[in-house]
Amino acid sequence: MEDRRTLDELKNIGSGRPAPGDVVRLYRGAFAEYGTRALWNWRALEQPTITQALAIAESLRVEGNLKARALAEQIEQACRAAL
Repeated sequence: MEDRRTLDELKNIGSGRPAPGDVVRLYRGAFAEYGTRALWNWRALEQPTITQALAIAESLRVEGNLKARALAEQIEQACRAAL
């Protein structure tokens, strides 16, 4: 069954919930690869929440290139799976 929750709904549900390991790995990878280009206005957190990871995914979609958008999709899917 396809998860039809919006990004805002996922952010609300994920608020305060620590991101699981696979999400954290993708989150850190986003900063390593796109920090100065697409995530220049964000600071990487040691222990991000699911909501924070989704916010980074959203920025990758808006500020990044096609490869960054693919990473954003991976982050979102990992967050959906965690919720």
